[in-house]
Amino acid sequence: MRRESDEERADRNFVELLQGARVAVTGVQVLFAFLLTVPFSPGFTRLGLADRWLFYVALVSAAVASICYIAPTAQHRVLFRQGRKETLVRRSNFYGIVGALALAVSITTATMLVIDYLFGTVLAWVTAGLLAALALWTWFGQAALARSNGPERPPSVPSSPEED
Repeated sequence: MRRESDEERADRNFVELLQGARVAVTGVQVLFAFLLTVPFSPGFTRLGLADRWLFYVALVSAAVASICYIAPTAQHRVLFRQGRKETLVRRSNFYGIVGALALAVSITTATMLVIDYLFGTVLAWVTAGLLAALALWTWFGQAALARSNGPERPPSVPSSPEED
């Protein structure tokens, strides 16, 4: 158990949230930048209406993810020295979850678009479904399951070799 004040805990939590966002934001920015260039490539005109809608979803969800991952830093600037770190931590956590969901949508739909273009609709749907399931499980499902099992207990230290 940590011995820290509410302010120290809020500071630590905010730094941890920002560290997590730093990892994700780079990937989001690269994906978003790539998606912004796609309509200007020669092959884009050959896309059908369904693929254009897939592209739309991928692009907009990447934009939402970018906004969500940048929001904590922007709000920190606005709320600097206002004594609202706990509020900022709660909002940042929410934005991180929404950003991760938006990123999962963008990754899934962008991949689906490319696979549909290269191989066809059936493989695109199967792959997108598997990717969505993998993202939801690894990013949210496992954590939700662990959370429902209660707090993690430290391993017990045996007091004698007989108890080992």
